[in-house]
Amino acid sequence: PLRLDEEARSIQEMIRKSEHRNSVKLETRWATRPIDILQAINELNPDIVHFSGHGSDTDELVLQNADGSHKLVSKEAIVQTMMTLSDKIRLVFFNTCFSYGQAKAVVEYVEAAIGMRTSIGDDAARIFAAQFYSAIGFGLSLEKAFNQAKAALMLEGILEEDTPELCVKEGLTADRIIIVRP
Repeated sequence: PLRLDEEARSIQEMIRKSEHRNSVKLETRWATRPIDILQAINELNPDIVHFSGHGSDTDELVLQNADGSHKLVSKEAIVQTMMTLSDKIRLVFFNTCFSYGQAKAVVEYVEAAIGMRTSIGDDAARIFAAQFYSAIGFGLSLEKAFNQAKAALMLEGILEEDTPELCVKEGLTADRIIIVRP
């Protein structure tokens, strides 16, 4: 079991403390089924899509079926979803184990993505995400936000700073991508 509620709370708290907090809004969806992804993105039209939960070592997200059982969603399905919805989406954040392949694949359609090279612990995932969104809320570039999030792991003594990976669409650089403009 993951403590996803703690991750959402930590992210919300750090956004609330950021300078441009009114420019960042966190919307959560719990017990997400595959079709819920399309519905939520259509409803919200977000700049960032964030997945928290489990991932498989074969590039799949682990979601739920209607009966509560696990449903594996392929990398190809996630890429197709982002491709059809990418008009406004700038970043996809996969805060799930083994999600680097997904992140690398979706940057063909969005500016940037974050994925995990291997498994990531609950505390590392929570701290990394919270600091990342804090930096975004201060109007920092994706590169600075990503590096601050890695620094937060190191400051906490969590030796997983090499697990997250930032992928950027060809022709773009992370230091020039700013989600929240001051």
